[in-house]
Amino acid sequence: MIRLLSVRLLQAILVMLAVTAIAFVMFRFVGDPVAAMVREGATQAEKDALRATLGLDKPLVVQFFDFVGRVLAGDLGTSFRYQQPVVSLLFNRLPATLELVVVATVLALAIGIPLGVLTALKPRSFLSRLTQSATLVGISMPTFVTGLLLILVFAVNLRWLPSSGRGDLVDLGLWQTGFLSISGLKSLILPSITLALFQLTLIMRLVRSEMIDVLSSDYIRFAFARGLPKSYIYGKLALRNALMPVVTVTGLQIGQLVAFAIVTETVFQWPGMGLLFTNAVGYPDIPVLSAYLLFVGFLFVFINMIVDILYTFIDPRLRTN
Repeated sequence: MIRLLSVRLLQAILVMLAVTAIAFVMFRFVGDPVAAMVREGATQAEKDALRATLGLDKPLVVQFFDFVGRVLAGDLGTSFRYQQPVVSLLFNRLPATLELVVVATVLALAIGIPLGVLTALKPRSFLSRLTQSATLVGISMPTFVTGLLLILVFAVNLRWLPSSGRGDLVDLGLWQTGFLSISGLKSLILPSITLALFQLTLIMRLVRSEMIDVLSSDYIRFAFARGLPKSYIYGKLALRNALMPVVTVTGLQIGQLVAFAIVTETVFQWPGMGLLFTNAVGYPDIPVLSAYLLFVGFLFVFINMIVDILYTFIDPRLRTN
């Protein structure tokens, strides 16, 4: 087991080194940050001085190792645009993104699992076919189109919900939350539905296919033959086994929700890390872009490593291999 953990940790370190190199090289070609930071009419000497201050006058290899050294020390640099430490910027935006992801995940599970069970138990019913058709439309529609339609209907025409922002926030010390105010909760509804739609359809279809497979197995037929109650067979025997892959997929999807919340946060002007990344692209704020890519890479590596380790506890054969 120790050998397995060591191998997984070594693989994670190698992947993060590759992500660090990609982030460094990729964003060095986004644009010239000096041109965006200097005042209009600045002299060449002023531009050269600023370039030297940012360390951009050094060879690319030296800049890369300086960058790796700062990352290992927890220093992701200073934002060109906001003139603040990037770590502080990410930490300030993290609560907004996490709250949005948590609500979207809860919505996807709370709606997707019952719909998956319903469409598996009664696959030929009108409601089941209507649900599958609706989810097919939902999964095919781009996220920004879904968000704009929700804004048009519920914010512009009906005026029930706000179209942007987080509403009133309650300060809990290191964490500012919108869960404890009415306007904060109302502001969460539209972006969380937009973000949850794809995951909801994925979970519904996964539960449906797993439930159909489980219901056709021998031990379910044997349970029916013994005269066990249908509620016990469906809810206790079938659904429990059908949910095992759903747990795995949901865990991996949380990482994707954090990474791909960019579109939703941009449409709803949700002040999270995704909106920070979008604003950094146009500047270009290279330290923020690099830090965001590193954060997303670390998130995926960490979640995959945890899932791999959990698999070894679930299936002991993997430990011997």
